[in-house]
Amino acid sequence: MQEPEPERGARTEPPTVADLERAILGEVPSLRGSEVATASGVSLGDARRLWRALGFPDTANQPAFTHADVDALALVDRAAKDAGIDMETMLRVIRAVGHTVARLADWEVATLSTAIDDFSTASPNAPHAMHSALDLIDALAPHFDGLLVYAWRRHLAAAVSRIELLGANEEDLHVPQATVGFADLVSFTALSNELDEHEIGDLVEVFETRCSDVISEHNGRVIKTLGDSVLFLESDPAQAIDIALDIIRVIGGDERLPDVRIGLATGPVVLRMGDVYGPPVNLAARFTAVARRNRVIIDERTAELLSPAEFETRPLPARPIRGFGDIEPVTVRRVRPR
Repeated sequence: MQEPEPERGARTEPPTVADLERAILGEVPSLRGSEVATASGVSLGDARRLWRALGFPDTANQPAFTHADVDALALVDRAAKDAGIDMETMLRVIRAVGHTVARLADWEVATLSTAIDDFSTASPNAPHAMHSALDLIDALAPHFDGLLVYAWRRHLAAAVSRIELLGANEEDLHVPQATVGFADLVSFTALSNELDEHEIGDLVEVFETRCSDVISEHNGRVIKTLGDSVLFLESDPAQAIDIALDIIRVIGGDERLPDVRIGLATGPVVLRMGDVYGPPVNLAARFTAVARRNRVIIDERTAELLSPAEFETRPLPARPIRGFGDIEPVTVRRVRPR
């Protein structure tokens, strides 16, 4: 008769990274890429392309896979066939998933690692940090799977509602016209040289969190964060101005944070792989280099779309903007309360 495994609290040795991996994946990786491809009914070439699209190194000849990988590969193949899309399109979708989830995983690990010490002192069964990590995984994983799917569906519904043209004749999803905002912390590089890594991390987290809260409150969309800057998108120029002014209020008004500069530009953009491209993106970013501290500057197109009854705009002297030549930025302020 097989002896039962001892409870985790009775272990004399701390868990290893392999134990954490098994807890996350549900089993020890033991299958090779060729075995996964054969079992899922997908060619080895396509299996390797999908694996790389997820952002993982090519380990086709190593026992790096589990039975869950077989199920996932078969699911992708079946989904592509049921939807009637080709492999190249599916690869683009998978690449988006891999890129997004990789960043999510890094973010979660960095966030949760800071809670390990508190968790270990609170749990009598976790005398060691690795015990704490394993207990935390066991406690969170069953709930987080459902939360992840829920969040994806909610964001998918929101993304569909924002699309005005669903690529009927184009392969990309377009927003015919949108206002792009770029918020940038002043002198962040110099400041970061004076702070330790924990202080830098706290500063960046506060900045990104507060900006994200403001943008979401105005129904805007955070495209990406770059530590000392945030890129956002808004279909309504007036709402974009309000986002910018509120970011200045919550960031520039906090003595613990550096000042902030914000540039806005309006025009046609292209959404691809979760990012946004087009002249307005580049112009908004360039504007932050010429904006004054805790000020917003916009382009002429954005100014034209604002109601004179709500906003006061004033052209500034023309100045060279890299990649655009001489441009007259425009200052803006709200004259009628929201």
